[in-house]
Amino acid sequence: MTEMFTDRLYRKAAPIWDAYLEHPFVKGIGEGWLTEEKFKHFMKQDYIYLIEYSRIMALGAAKAPDLTTMSMFANLLHETLETEMQLHREYAGRFGITEDELEAEEPAAVTTAYTSYMLNVSQIGGAENVIASVLACAWSYNHIGKILAGWPGALEHPLYGMWVEMYASDEFTKLAEDCKTLMNQAAEGRTERELKTLEDIVVKTSRFEYMFWDMAEHLETWPTEKFERER
Repeated sequence: MTEMFTDRLYRKAAPIWDAYLEHPFVKGIGEGWLTEEKFKHFMKQDYIYLIEYSRIMALGAAKAPDLTTMSMFANLLHETLETEMQLHREYAGRFGITEDELEAEEPAAVTTAYTSYMLNVSQIGGAENVIASVLACAWSYNHIGKILAGWPGALEHPLYGMWVEMYASDEFTKLAEDCKTLMNQAAEGRTERELKTLEDIVVKTSRFEYMFWDMAEHLETWPTEKFERER
């Protein structure tokens, strides 16, 4: 059986993704003991992230080498804007977070660094860089969701069960699989040097994902914020 490029990527990213499942924020969701304060911070920052994620999908459609690829990027953009973000808004409402609050949130340092990196590598490369920059998010969330769904009581939790269900769902699995398909198509015929560049993007964004969980766990914004408030 011919190995796909995403098989290679998974081997590289797997140790990082395994670390997600040991992270207290992710474990707190799966085991149900995460504090609401931390999850609210995550929800607000993740909403900002999804806005930038959508911009990158739109950039992918603009850079697409053919109509089929353009259509796949357009569909991923639609699913993010109209499905995932709407579910995000509805779910945030259950925690008392309004749409105005979501849109007024300022990006934390990690959120800014992560989305800026994605936008940068997407702008300097072709459609292959775009899909490499968004792959870790879609794929790893689906990976986490499916694993947490098997943990006792995770799907039944009154606060976090819906989050686990969303990312383990058939709908989100299809979105992740579409991203993997785009990545494998973009990798066809490329040199080892080009493949290594794409691999590095996926590894770096996977590391940023870990930093994002860490940011939520520690309620981080900017390191200097406490000094700014004192003035």
